[in-house]
Amino acid sequence: ARRTIVKEVWGPVALPSGVTNPKSRLVPGSPHPPGPKFLLLQGHLELGSGLRRSNSWTCCPCISQKSPLQTIGEEQTQNPYTELLVLKAHHDIVRFLVQLDEYRFASAGDDGIVVVWNAQTGEKLLELNGHTQKITAIITFPSLEVCEEKTQLILTASADRTVIVWDCDTGRQVQKVSCFQSTVKCLIVLQRLDIWLSGGNDLCVWNRKLDLLCKTSHLSDTGISALIEIPKNCVVAAVGKELIIFRLVTPTGESLEWDILEIKRLLDHQDNILSLVNVNDLSFVTGSHVGEMIIWNILDWTVQARECNFWDPSPQLDTQQEIKLCQKPNDISIHHFTWDEENVFAAVGRGLYVYNLQMKRVIACQKTAHDSSVLHIAKLPNRQLISCSEDGSVRIWELREKQQLAAEPVPTGFFNMWGFGRVNKQASQPVKKQQENATPCSLELIGDLIGHSSSVEMFLYFEDHGVVTCSADHLIILWKNGERESGLRSLKLFQKLEENGDLHLAV
Repeated sequence: ARRTIVKEVWGPVALPSGVTNPKSRLVPGSPHPPGPKFLLLQGHLELGSGLRRSNSWTCCPCISQKSPLQTIGEEQTQNPYTELLVLKAHHDIVRFLVQLDEYRFASAGDDGIVVVWNAQTGEKLLELNGHTQKITAIITFPSLEVCEEKTQLILTASADRTVIVWDCDTGRQVQKVSCFQSTVKCLIVLQRLDIWLSGGNDLCVWNRKLDLLCKTSHLSDTGISALIEIPKNCVVAAVGKELIIFRLVTPTGESLEWDILEIKRLLDHQDNILSLVNVNDLSFVTGSHVGEMIIWNILDWTVQARECNFWDPSPQLDTQQEIKLCQKPNDISIHHFTWDEENVFAAVGRGLYVYNLQMKRVIACQKTAHDSSVLHIAKLPNRQLISCSEDGSVRIWELREKQQLAAEPVPTGFFNMWGFGRVNKQASQPVKKQQENATPCSLELIGDLIGHSSSVEMFLYFEDHGVVTCSADHLIILWKNGERESGLRSLKLFQKLEENGDLHLAV
């Protein structure tokens, strides 16, 4: 069946004008009964149920197969985060969290407000008001090491086409730049040069006093989606499906002017680049909307390794089989990366993949780690990984080595199933080939943090204070280590008893 999925909703829901329910014969504008998931489709459908409509809206139940989502019981013995604090200050989607120091963080989102919090107590320290539209980027701007006065600054960019510099110790608005021709989508600080860059439809270079040092010409109407710093005074900008290498020309004895030069364009991606991060001193990695992951040499910008997508959006359907209407191309979009010394961890659609840099292959995966797209991931100590998703959940995983089993049947072309690897043209492979394609490790679910009622946009990890999550439900949740918090409360109690002289009497 040829179809276009327009909207996905859960009943009860008011139907748009002209939409009818073929099952219950509801009139337009009437609600569906509560219960199953529905898809709003537009286009020509010829389904086994006999439903036939052309160029009109149709509402029909989604009869996708149940997701093979890994679950965990209530007794989460390896999950330390058993206490939570709900923090309320925002009035719209909270999209960004940034760590300021060992005990403070800032949050920002679509209400244009920046809030500074105490990560230990959950206390609201400051509220910074200055933007008139949603915030699109936030970054810290630390003081130089040689400076005697240590001032913690943060930069915020907004859809109101401004960038504001804040003193997050006092909440003072230090300065505001309003000369942008487009929305700034990303910010990066080059601390070694004491400058910062803003990426929108062009790339601008600024000093700490907010003087514009230099800028590029107009690059793209879609704008720069991500920026990273690489050696030799260079930066990499993701613009659509291209990577553009720029070199900064710093002032010298002959010239006191700054300049920024375009050095090279890398055109290896087939679709828009969604994620761009440095991995180590030798490599950086990019991921695209169609599931392409490319690892680049950070010095000469050549491809070190790649895993590509061969997802077929139009599988052959049998009218006698279940019709899977819920599968979408963004099930393989690479939204985020994290890394350690050995591996790159990729959030691919609803799944998680662990790619070993030395072996140049995937060593572990969870194809369905969440019910919806994974938006953010981070590496924790002790071979643990944390992820959050559009489905409102935050999950903790542990990377474990599998026990090797002789002649264990393993599907070949592992990444061919969910967007990576080479297409396997043979129906079967020798046992040796199967063993080569087997993943030697697994990602095991050890914790499930359920508290948000909408998409969890990102999170921060504090070694001593727990995990902070922000969501489209306007809330921030501070997840605390229950055992540690109980010990701190007991310690405070004993200290108070000792101060009051009651401890000796109690003993």
